Amino acid sequence: MKSVGLLGAAMACALATPAAAEVVSATPSTMEISQVVTVDAPIARVWDTLRSPQRWWSKEHTYTDDSANLYMDGQATGCFCERFPDRRGSVEHARILYIQPPQMIRLSGALGPLQAEAVIGTLTFRLTPEGSNATRLTLSYVVSGFVRAGADTLAPKVDEVLALQVLNLKSAAEGPLPPAPTPQR
Repeated sequence: MKSVGLLGAAMACALATPAAAEVVSATPSTMEISQVVTVDAPIARVWDTLRSPQRWWSKEHTYTDDSANLYMDGQATGCFCERFPDRRGSVEHARILYIQPPQMIRLSGALGPLQAEAVIGTLTFRLTPEGSNATRLTLSYVVSGFVRAGADTLAPKVDEVLALQVLNLKSAAEGPLPPAPTPQR
């Protein structure tokens, strides 16, 4: 069932890629991915959406198959993490290195299958206003280290997965606002 979801996600990605998505460079030990898209929403709204990965990160690219388990802290050394159900563990997808609301967040992490490799990955989201009601979102992911299958072999798939996340972020930021959280008693 999961492979059908991945195939569907890949097809959706192929049909609707960001304005500029590319593997900038790739060698057996390095890759650089770039994604650029214009989001039809003000920068503050795009920032709030970016900081809520449970609203846009694809569940097919989580460990628990549920994006609701994702969260992102709001300061340097904070975590882009995922809680396992029933408090039976967690996983760090990346750690926040730099955060400057609402302009940029930079994370360090080897995403997905790269986590099992001896690599360092730097993921940067940069937001730039385009007038008062649009935002240019630029994603950069730079990876270096030892990748058993070769970073150049994995780069196209990493590019595809990140393109899907960027499209999901765009869609979530442009869509209706989420309901207000229910106060806990």
